[in-house]
Amino acid sequence: MPTFASYDGTNLAYHVAGDGPVLVCIAGGPGRASEYFGDLGGLPASYTMIRLDSRGTGSSEVPADPASYRMDRLAEDVEALRAHLGLAEMNLLGHSAGANVVAHYVAKYPERVARLVILTGLLRAAGMKPVGADAARAARSGEPWYEAAIAAEAAWDALPDDCTPADEAPFMAAVEPFLYGAWTEAAQAHAVAGHSQFSDDASEGFGAGYELDAAGMAAKLARVDAPVLVVAGEVDANTTPAAAAEEAKLFPRSEVVTIPGGGHFPWVDNPAAGVGAIDAFLSSSR
Repeated sequence: MPTFASYDGTNLAYHVAGDGPVLVCIAGGPGRASEYFGDLGGLPASYTMIRLDSRGTGSSEVPADPASYRMDRLAEDVEALRAHLGLAEMNLLGHSAGANVVAHYVAKYPERVARLVILTGLLRAAGMKPVGADAARAARSGEPWYEAAIAAEAAWDALPDDCTPADEAPFMAAVEPFLYGAWTEAAQAHAVAGHSQFSDDASEGFGAGYELDAAGMAAKLARVDAPVLVVAGEVDANTTPAAAAEEAKLFPRSEVVTIPGGGHFPWVDNPAAGVGAIDAFLSSSR
């Protein structure tokens, strides 16, 4: 797999699939290897999909400086990748926590982004907060896993502050159905694969020492000229369709698409609709 040296010499890996206009994909987690993207429902059929393994995850090197895991500093890895690829500008996608990385990137390098996709990501860096999350979760009460997930969530909340990731693991697994539109075999396989895709250091470092300047970030995003697509999953409680609608207001040229039956990983739940929405948005620039 190809690698490059980022701004501080850390060697980062990226994965390339498909042919066509380039779409650079930034993973969430935070601290999750980009493997979980798969092919995003089939995007490589029309695009050169490039997914970056964030520092310390997947096949990328662990950085010498743990502070470089912070979300705003991860944006510099995106810029180093763009320079390595020799692109004057690029289509950019950020999923979940990765949406905050691409927000920092487009705020600092607006001229480098042709089109931006925010995929089920809540822009906490711009002061966005969950909207309607409790109602979205309650709407799943008819699911056979619901009661066990609610009980596990309560037990998880009761764990001591000094608990380890191993202590949390069984409770995290029990609440995973909330992340998907339906708890199908495909969703379960995706969730199980995720158990080995996280870096605890990268996860913890994502927000460590980060100083929120919501107003400043919102002001910068208001000056972004690139078209922006905000994608929501219909039943996603992390970034509900209502939250996505509010988020779109941060950008002067934005649109919102809700994926029917989609959760936090809508390309797993409804791949045709997910890839169709992204393709329609990106292809409109051609």
